[in-house]
Amino acid sequence: MELKGLRESLTSVKDPRRISYGNIRHKLDDIVIIGLCTVISNGEDYNDMEAFGHEREEWLRTFLELPNGIPDSDTFRRVFERINPQELSECLYDWLDMARAERGVVAIDGKTIRGSGNAQHKAYHVVSAFVAENQITLGEIVVDEKSNEITAVPELLDLIDVGGSIVTADAMSCQKEITKKITKKDADYVIGLKENQLSLYHDAELYFRDMGEQLPKYETLEKDHGRIEKRIYSLLTERAWEYEWDEWDNLNGIGMVKTRVTENGNVREDTRFFITSLTNLSEFAYAARKHWSIENQLHWNLDVIFREDAARARKDNSPLNMNVLRKTALALVDKAKYVRISKKKMMFKAALNPLVLLNILFPDQK
Repeated sequence: MELKGLRESLTSVKDPRRISYGNIRHKLDDIVIIGLCTVISNGEDYNDMEAFGHEREEWLRTFLELPNGIPDSDTFRRVFERINPQELSECLYDWLDMARAERGVVAIDGKTIRGSGNAQHKAYHVVSAFVAENQITLGEIVVDEKSNEITAVPELLDLIDVGGSIVTADAMSCQKEITKKITKKDADYVIGLKENQLSLYHDAELYFRDMGEQLPKYETLEKDHGRIEKRIYSLLTERAWEYEWDEWDNLNGIGMVKTRVTENGNVREDTRFFITSLTNLSEFAYAARKHWSIENQLHWNLDVIFREDAARARKDNSPLNMNVLRKTALALVDKAKYVRISKKKMMFKAALNPLVLLNILFPDQK
């Protein structure tokens, strides 16, 4: 990833300002790159972007043009309110261009940006496709509320390349149209099964209750900070009942995961079911477990490290474009090979030392 590549990629983002009037004082790529640098350095809003620009102006001039100095906070705000977030996400994610695992897991799930609602619109709900092994976002779709994920997921699949991957999703995406779309994209799937597909769910529940012990098992045990978590995976690949199986594209198995968590003397147990196109038990177990990376590695980091739910950007496209910058920053920080420290510590070092920030932003730059 190089500066030249980033600038070339940003040319695909349409400048929302009236550039034909000839009174544009600041270049669009300068504004976006300063914004991204600010977010990587723990900045949260447009005032931080202006402050970061002034503090690092001499350094920024080594690779940005800045024909009229550093934009003020109002300029950052107006531009990010009006940039098309789909165009911004596509150009930044294409620029990241991180190699994906040949048989990786693409987890699909939605997150509400809680502070983004105002009198004109509800809080935005963003449905993302997240590569678990690389911790990069392939694409995203914005919907009005969580219930609209059902229609958003097929649209998102149309935008991204999932060929050869295993697509995972929660039970809201357990829809015949979605399994058809995934199969058409030459991918496999592991999707949660709950009461929204009532007859199939009840049949699976009854089968595993009465006959599940006969199936092969795959077990994992994790111990961390006094917490012990045991998981038992089972996968039914023979059609123990014919009803409904043929109505789902490439449905080859029904999976079950039993979880037992022991913590502080308390025990919690949970049982979850899945539909899947997979027939290999260990592969099913891997994909079912990896799905939670979108919660633990993407959504958790957006809330805890970037404090997204507390962000006050609300107007127009502002919260969506900030969401894109945070996801890009997260992928860059995760990929950085500077030292083995936490993401938050890495971002703090980037705020202190421009060389660390440059290494995060352009690791291939010579």
